[in-house]
Amino acid sequence: MQDKTKGYLYGAVAAATYGMNPLFALPLYADGMNADSVLFFRYLLAVPILWFMVRSRGRDFRLKRQEIPPLVALGLLMAFSSLALFLSFNYMAAGIAATLLFVYPIMVALIMAIWFHERLSLLTAACIALALTGIALLYQGDGETTLSPAGVGLVMASALSYALYMVGVNRPRMREMPTVKLTFYALVFGLSIFLVRVDFGASLLAPDHWYHWGNLIALAVLPTAVSFVSTTRAIQYIGSTPTAILGALEPLTALFFGIAVFGERLTPRLAGGIALILLAVTLIIAGSRIATYLVRFRKLFPKLPRRR
Repeated sequence: MQDKTKGYLYGAVAAATYGMNPLFALPLYADGMNADSVLFFRYLLAVPILWFMVRSRGRDFRLKRQEIPPLVALGLLMAFSSLALFLSFNYMAAGIAATLLFVYPIMVALIMAIWFHERLSLLTAACIALALTGIALLYQGDGETTLSPAGVGLVMASALSYALYMVGVNRPRMREMPTVKLTFYALVFGLSIFLVRVDFGASLLAPDHWYHWGNLIALAVLPTAVSFVSTTRAIQYIGSTPTAILGALEPLTALFFGIAVFGERLTPRLAGGIALILLAVTLIIAGSRIATYLVRFRKLFPKLPRRR
């Protein structure tokens, strides 16, 4: 399998699993837990999973001195992005937050273009526009809901932190580090934020019902260990901007569970949004090969000689 194909597959897995955050987090909120406690357990349970993955691959945990500062920065960015997103659930519906969060591909593209002089192609800009339009169609507001400024601010902060994380992972020093090892240390350093926020355990809230530990474990495995490892691997294969655009699949995950689990209805508007998102993802995967395909298609219809 080619590296680009692997990258797109990892990007799709990362987006689909990251979109499961509300599915597992909201029941924990309803059970009396707050964002700090949920995220503390999410990161704490994910760390041994990543530790086992590193050991099973025969990797060592040693770090060079120059690798520590960027890993600390990545861990703090990852943790702050998670914290801001989970706090926003207290101010707005999770579906709205997931919709607004998708401004991060634009942030990634702008950061790469302004600071790293990566050329923003017309195709990439078109894919971002298609994905944004599709996600806007997925939002089913009642027309009377006023968005909370605090909630919007938190989601924007989460998006910016996530965009900076995706750009940081793509830097040469981080690209040379094994994916699982990078993610392990990012989670360890990110966990320190939540350890402080729960007063080193003094204000930590545990689930009232034993079966909600399943939600915490699911949060640690799917939107954390699987998603972050897949995101890092995708960035190393295809770069930050294409991986960010593949993130359009995140709201589709939430929509899928809404229809399959909660009995929501698939309307023509939702179907249109799905179609636009899938088109954007298809175009970004096809990339420069589109021109080749068009030329081949055009050759199927050769020009007929004009009659004189």
